[in-house]
Amino acid sequence: MHFLMFIVIGLIAGALAGRVVSGHGYGLLGDIILGGVGALLGGWMFAALLGVGGSGFVVSLIMAFVGATVLLWLIRLIAPLRA
Repeated sequence: MHFLMFIVIGLIAGALAGRVVSGHGYGLLGDIILGGVGALLGGWMFAALLGVGGSGFVVSLIMAFVGATVLLWLIRLIAPLRA
């Protein structure tokens, strides 16, 4: 059950971050991967840097979204999209 929630949160966070940072995502699988890695990054950022921890769908979604947005920004900074 937790893995399914991780996938759902990752998909939502990756899709939202893709829209916010660049206007489009990386497709379904790319958004899930981006959101999953962003969830890990966001959880670490909130816990280590801000001392904030929590559980629940909304808190996890916010942390994953922030992490995915930072991750996507870094990816675009290193390898910008070509027009």
